[in-house]
Amino acid sequence: MWRRLVSGGHLRLPLPGRSIPHRSAAAAAAAHPTVASAVNSILLRSLKEHYLEVSKMTPPPKVNPPSPFTIVKGALDADGPVLRRTYNDEEISLYVMRLANLVPGGGREDDGEDDINQLFLHVSIAKPGQEEALHFLCGLYPDALGIHSVSMRPKLETTGFLVVPKKYNGPIFEDLDEKVRDVLHSYIEERGVNESLFPFLQAWLYVKDHRGLMRWFKSVGTFINKDKSAKDD
Repeated sequence: MWRRLVSGGHLRLPLPGRSIPHRSAAAAAAAHPTVASAVNSILLRSLKEHYLEVSKMTPPPKVNPPSPFTIVKGALDADGPVLRRTYNDEEISLYVMRLANLVPGGGREDDGEDDINQLFLHVSIAKPGQEEALHFLCGLYPDALGIHSVSMRPKLETTGFLVVPKKYNGPIFEDLDEKVRDVLHSYIEERGVNESLFPFLQAWLYVKDHRGLMRWFKSVGTFINKDKSAKDD
């Protein structure tokens, strides 16, 4: 069920038929407060129905991250790292989102399930006493991991998914010598960054999408309800 409802990084739900055409409803609401109240009631009812529908969805089976990565506390409610581990004196942090979210027009219905099988992985490798960290931007798939770029960037603290570099960002990865590319792949694979991360990160994004959508229905409904209550007073 989750695969059918998730596309392009967002949960998809069937939209109810609109009882009042958009333009005529807006014009009528402006002229008649009672119509505006009716529109609010219809919207609140629709939001509640969808909220209840989403709340009953069965989540995907629980998947644990590959050892020794551990889940960052509070990651589901933030935009920071999802997984962390140490490797010798290094701290490795992983950030993830769907590749479809970065492509204009991504997530269209004719894209099939390819959208949810393409993840954008941001790997930050930091060492103590150094202001910058080594960053890998990768495409993660069920059976492969590909590096898009490698750069030195300021260490990520608690906020922000990406930090825009203020200086030279390194060569285009594909322009590097093949031996260099192979060694860089080996470098992150030695630190446990490979396609084995995909099952956990995909399931984690599903859960994050679900929580975000539940929160969205609730917050919009609360806003509309307060507006409705103020007009009724």
